[in-house]
Amino acid sequence: MTDADDADSDATTADTMRERAGENRAKLWLLLRANRLSVAGVLTVAVFLAFVAVAAAFSPSLAEKVGASDPIETLFASMITAVVTGATLVVTIGQLVLTQENGPLGEQQERMDGTLAVRDDIAALTGAPTPTDPAMFLDAILGAASERARDLRESVSDREGTGDGAERDALRDDIDDLVTGVAENADDVRGQLEGAQFGSFDVVFAALNFDYGPKIGRAERVAADHDGALTDDERDLLAELTESLSLFGPAREHVKTLYFQWALIDLSRLILYAAVPALVVAGLTLAVVDAGTFPGRTLGVDHVTLVVGGAFAVTLLPFSLFVSYLLRVLTLAKRTLAIGPLVLRDSD
Repeated sequence: MTDADDADSDATTADTMRERAGENRAKLWLLLRANRLSVAGVLTVAVFLAFVAVAAAFSPSLAEKVGASDPIETLFASMITAVVTGATLVVTIGQLVLTQENGPLGEQQERMDGTLAVRDDIAALTGAPTPTDPAMFLDAILGAASERARDLRESVSDREGTGDGAERDALRDDIDDLVTGVAENADDVRGQLEGAQFGSFDVVFAALNFDYGPKIGRAERVAADHDGALTDDERDLLAELTESLSLFGPAREHVKTLYFQWALIDLSRLILYAAVPALVVAGLTLAVVDAGTFPGRTLGVDHVTLVVGGAFAVTLLPFSLFVSYLLRVLTLAKRTLAIGPLVLRDSD
């Protein structure tokens, strides 16, 4: 195998993010696809069950400890401080991120000019006005890439080549591999984008399944390896294919950034919503619950243990929401660190 072949194989990766990640389907679903409120709910229930199990396993029981001292006051006084501090911190971070959208008129005009310039490039590539819907916006670029790829294969297949026959066959094989990878992957992702609404994770998740970076590297390798066998028209088609692939990168990053801001606003709002009942529950538990408030046992577990465990889990709900959203955001950020033909993972 030549050095060129080695470099080319190094640029070959699976198309979908799940295949590229090489992780368990259930784990990836939990980190990305699962509803964030459901994940927070599961975490809350898990905290409750773990609290009750550990409290019931130790002797003396929680009820006896409450009678001898006052661990509830210590626990929930600390929880009230943590909830207030945590909610304030998260909302403050959200406000700092959102202030990046603010600026003087000149900066806003520069942002608008840059956005319109990219939209003009996409319109010139697709031959139609650029859609305003995020899903259709990405779909238009993928459609252009798929069309350019098929035009390139048709041009190379129909042309009566001159020169060395083995070189023409190698060109056709490489072009066919490139086009098949681009067209099939683009068509699959366009199917996932159909009907997807921004605000949900569907648009961003579908965009993650188009692995444009290695495809750009593959196109560059084909252009370098077969420069002498390509006609001027085929070079133009290959350049247009590379351009469409390169436009998908910043388009995906733009949509991802908007989603990050959208999710951060949702997270800040949900934490504020959850902080109020969490504080109420913590305050009531601090003021009302003692060793004699909930006497008796069920299935060998003191009622006071169940009540304190439930109150503790509810008080932790803002933190559970924070964890559930952070899992998705950090996973998404890690999977999209590089923009362009740079592969930050093991490749096939």
